[in-house]
Amino acid sequence: MTKQDIQAPFPGVFYRKPSPDAPDYVEEGQAVQVGDVIGLIEVMKQFVELKAEVSGTLRHFSADNETVLEAGDVIVSVEVDE
Repeated sequence: MTKQDIQAPFPGVFYRKPSPDAPDYVEEGQAVQVGDVIGLIEVMKQFVELKAEVSGTLRHFSADNETVLEAGDVIVSVEVDE
């Protein structure tokens, strides 16, 4: 099993869903493909999609919804398809 962590590319606030009443983009245990949106990072009132960098199974969110992130903070771990 190979694991890859996806890190915050810059500081901001992490959101797991597109709006407060919407479901999360992805859940732990769900399969993801390269390019799937897994969350948003807000910086200076602009929202940037955080996308999966590998295909596999999303195993663990290290950041909760509305977590304030620093650049390099681990957001999620993905078990990579081999």
